[in-house]
Parts: sequence; structure tokens; C-alpha cells
Amino acid sequence: MADLGQIILLAAFLIALFGAGAAIVGGRRGGAAEFVVSARHSVFALASLLLLASALLVTAFLRHDFSIEYVYNHSNRDMSKALVGAAFYGGMEGSLLYWATVLGLLGMAATIALWRARSAIAQTLLPHFIAVLLGVEAFFTLLLTFVARPFAPLAGPVPFDGRGINPLLRDWGMLIHPPMLLAGYVSWTIPFCLAVAALLSGRVDNAWLPLVRRWTIWAWAVLGFGNLLGAWWAYHVLGWGGYWGWDPVENVAIMPWLTGTAFLHSIQIQERRGTLKVWNMALVILTFCLSIFGTFIVRSGVLQSVHSFAESAIGPYYLAFLTIVTVGSVALLFLRMPALRADRDLDSLLSREAAFLLNNLLFLAVTFAIFWGTIYPLIAEATQGLRVSVGPPYFQRVNGPLLLAVVALMGIGPLLPWRRASRRQLRRAFLPPLAAAAALTAALAVAGLRQPPAVVGVFTCLFVAATIVAEFYQGARARRHGAGEGYGAALWGLLRRNGRRYGGYVIHLGIVAIALGVIGSQVYQTERSVTLAPGQTAQVGRYTVQFDGHRTYTDADRRVEEGVLTIRDGERVLGQMLPSRSFYRGFEDQGTTSVAIRTTPLEDLYIVLTGWDADGASFLLAVNPLVVWLWIGGVVVLFGTVFAMWPRPVPRPATVREREPARGEAVAYGD
Repeated sequence: MADLGQIILLAAFLIALFGAGAAIVGGRRGGAAEFVVSARHSVFALASLLLLASALLVTAFLRHDFSIEYVYNHSNRDMSKALVGAAFYGGMEGSLLYWATVLGLLGMAATIALWRARSAIAQTLLPHFIAVLLGVEAFFTLLLTFVARPFAPLAGPVPFDGRGINPLLRDWGMLIHPPMLLAGYVSWTIPFCLAVAALLSGRVDNAWLPLVRRWTIWAWAVLGFGNLLGAWWAYHVLGWGGYWGWDPVENVAIMPWLTGTAFLHSIQIQERRGTLKVWNMALVILTFCLSIFGTFIVRSGVLQSVHSFAESAIGPYYLAFLTIVTVGSVALLFLRMPALRADRDLDSLLSREAAFLLNNLLFLAVTFAIFWGTIYPLIAEATQGLRVSVGPPYFQRVNGPLLLAVVALMGIGPLLPWRRASRRQLRRAFLPPLAAAAALTAALAVAGLRQPPAVVGVFTCLFVAATIVAEFYQGARARRHGAGEGYGAALWGLLRRNGRRYGGYVIHLGIVAIALGVIGSQVYQTERSVTLAPGQTAQVGRYTVQFDGHRTYTDADRRVEEGVLTIRDGERVLGQMLPSRSFYRGFEDQGTTSVAIRTTPLEDLYIVLTGWDADGASFLLAVNPLVVWLWIGGVVVLFGTVFAMWPRPVPRPATVREREPARGEAVAYGD
């Protein structure tokens, strides 16, 4: 199996090189059919080979084939079948194979979409797209074939059992977070390839934007959910009391999502007004480069991180690839600069396009602040010999106001017209949502909202929510009057027939929910560390926590140390909570946390077992307000993304009316 897997990867590398060469020749010969067809078949063959190699590696894991070094290092017989299968991407070699396979499948889907589009722009871009795509795949298959070999045999006799996966990964979150985050990184390759194909072909007008839009939304959504699932996993497993610690690996995962969000917004300006062409090309290139940079940081181990289990020696290869991609893309961008001139200038600062542009600048400012805080320890050590660290206070103080401004622009942008706004338009658009937000904020202040950062943040979120509600109400009212629909049917019609616009509003509503969760948990968190003997109690927020005792038990290949706590709210007993620590065979010195969490719509009671002895146990007790709205907001964003990506229904052909409608009779409403 190991030999077969290695042969398949070598064949994939050679096919990637061949297909890229055929695509280049086809592109230079004006889309010569025989070369483009050969290149297209190479994409299909490459995806099939990589999928087969992945299936072989998963099979090796499930069969406990410890003659393969990667299988031996990342699994054992005590692990559940689900975790054994997930161990496929639990280390460097497997995650690289997963990356290449997902890219192969996405590339095949994108190639088929371009091929079937039959439009002139699609056929022009196709050979260039394939050349760039297979060039990227050639790099990954090169690593898999000669550097980080997932099928490398284990030296020496084959053992009966393996070492097992890192304890931090022995959670069912392993089944969803890593593959989603890696797929998010990978997905930005498709918009990058389309952008570079447009630059190579010289077709840098607006015609390529419809081809890239859905792939951009897909990449944005997958990477965003990968980050959100990572926050959820950190909250439930790492046990430090929060969901985002500004760890270097977290930072490099959020940066391409931020620049990708900027690109997703700014392409609307190019479509509508013919401006920001250079900006959009630069954004999509930057987003892909940040995705590669993120993988470099994760794999190189140059920065200390809680994700240090992923360290390896292939960082220099990634750095070289990143350098080639950056230099080549920027040079190509400068070459096409004359053709990327804007069709018209910005008409006014009081316009929707100006709001979008400011939104982009804020996203880039946040990205730069995160980037600088992440790499500054490297620069300080290289230039001054100092070992420094940049902690969460820096990121919170710098990025907090910037991100709040981004949220505010989600409400301001839709209220502004294109080109230029008059004072009368501004008054009519802004006064109702501002008044509604002010009234609700005042009511919350009477109820106890006091902290200035929370007041400003909540007011901003309520203002954005009010603008979204107003947009839906106006659209639904128009459909109700035109077609006689009920409000429920009218809202569904808005989402179904204009998903790009109204799905985007739903996404914004989900972001508002996430922002409220962040504000509540950051400003009003209550936290304390206590040590309790059996029978003793501690107070945190409105909860009384009583320590009933400590127990130890074994479960499969782990030893579990568990604290038993009774929780009261005043005189009312809410039940028991059981925080614990687990110690797995082979990793006895590396305990993993199982956090006990009691969730309500307003707050989480969060308890971590931090230590124990014969006399008692130590706990981290925290009350985290509104955290559940992060996860609810994520579901709302998913709902909106589905509608934003969903194709608009094809309009039915008009029919000739048999008679004129009587006065007052409802007529059919069309979009």
C-alpha cells in the first residue's frame, strides 16, 4: 500500500507538470483546442489520483497499518474509528495531502464550470486558469512526493500499536474544525487562479467578475466557518476561559478572511461603477498569499503557538513558494496596470462606493495590525536579539475600534445611494434607524448597561440591525402591495429572487449577533480562581458553586480526573457540573481539559478543573455573557450565505392576458 501510494503521488506530480505545460502552450496559441483539452483532462486525472491517494491513506489508518510511519505516529488501536479516520489530516504529511486533494476537487469543479460556460471570457481564461492551478498543485505534489511523504515506510520492525494522536486533537471537534479551516485556505486558490488568468490573458475588464463571485463567497464562507469552529473548539477544549486568544496561528487564519471580505465587497463597486480594478486584483492576490503565509507559520514553527504539534521542517519550501507567487503576481499586476485604469472617478465621499472604499481601508488596517503584532517577535529577535511577545491587550486595543467602525459601516453603506447623496436623502435614510437604536440603547442603559465601550458597541449593533430590518420591511411591503403576498411569502420571495442583496443582509445580521457576543463576553466577563475542599462553596456572578468531591476513573485508553460540583442560583438548585482532565496512554504528562459549560441565552457558566490533591481541588470559574450569540450568529451567517450563493430563478416567460383586470383587481407582481 505504501509503495502504491507513493507511485500515485509521483504520477500526480508528473501530470501536474504536464498539464501546466499543455495549458501554457494552449494559452499562447490562442486556446488551441488539442492542448486545452489535454490540460483539462490533466486536471481531472490529477484530482482522481489525489483522491485515490487520500483513500489509500485513510484505509491504512483504518486497517492500523503501522508499517507506514505517518500512520504509526498519529494513531493507535485505542482510538475511535472516527478519530482514526480524522488522523488522516492530523499531521503535516496528511494535511498536505488533504490540501492538495481538496484543491484538486475544487479545481476540477471550477474547470468544468468554465468549460461549460461557453462564453468568450470563460474560454479565454480556461487555459490560463488551468496553468496556474496545476502550477500550484505541482508545488504541493512535489512536497508530497519528495519532502513530506505520507506513505514513507517505518524504519525497523512493524510494531503492534502506534503512538496515537496528540491529546488536544482527541475531541469530536477534530472532525470539523481542521478540515474546514484547511479547506478555507485552499478555496482562495480558485479566485486567485481566475484573477491571474485574467491578468495573463489581458482580459481585465469586468467580464471575469461573474466567474469569480460564487467562488469568492464559497472561500469566504468556508474560511470564516473554519475560524468560528476554531473559536468554539478553543472555548470548549483549551480551558483558558475564552474563545480567541490572538495566538499566532489564530491570527494567520483570520487575516486572509479579512482581506477576502474586503475583496468580496469591493468587486461590487467594480461591477457597478467600473472602479477599483487594481485594488481588486491586489486584494485577491494578497488573500491567497496570506493563505500560504498562514500555512508557512503553522508548518515552520518559527512562532510559539498552542498549535506547536504541527511544527515541521518544510517551512523554507513554503517561504520560497510564497516569494515566487508574490513577486510573480505583483510583476504581472504592474505589467497590466495601464489596462486596469478606472472607468470613472469617485463622484462624492457621501456615496455608497465611498463607504465601501472606507470599509476596505479599515479591513486592511485591521489585517496590518494583526500581521505586525504576529511577526514583531521575529523582527525583534532578528534585529535586537530580544525575545518578546505581543499579547491580547495590543490586539484588543488596536483592533477593537477598527472592527467597531467596520460594523458601523455595515449599517451606513446600504443607506447611501450610489454616486452622490443629498442632505434630504441622508436625513430620510438615517434618522429612523438612528432614533430606533438610540431608544433601545437608552432602555438598556436604564436596565444596567453602563460601561462606555459596551454602550457604544451596543448602539452601533442596534443601528445596523435597524437598517437591515428597515430594508427587509420596505422590500416585503413592496411585494405585498404588488403581488398581494403575506409578509412571510414576501420575505421568502426577497431571499429567493434577490439572494445576493438580501442574503447579504442576513449575513450582516449574523455578524451583528457575533459582535454582540464579543462585546458582552469581553466587557462583562466575571472570572475567578478558587481552591475548594469538599463541601465548600464559592460565588461567581449570581451562581453559588459547591464542591462535592473528586473522582478518578479509566475510560478506554485514558485516565479521567473529574470534579463534582453542585450549582445554585440563589436558593434554586440548577444541577451538577462535571469539569475534568484526561490523560491518555503515551501522553501521561499532557492532560487535556473537558470544560463544564452551562449555557443560557444571556450567559455561560464556565468551569475548568485546574488542579487537585487529597485535600481538595482548584477551579477556574467564569461567567461569560452572551457567548452563545457567537454560535447563533454563525448559523445566521450560514443561512445568509446559502441564499447569497443560490442562483436566481429563471423568469417565466410572460403570457398574454385574456382580459384587462378590473379596477382594484390585484395584478401579478414580477421582480
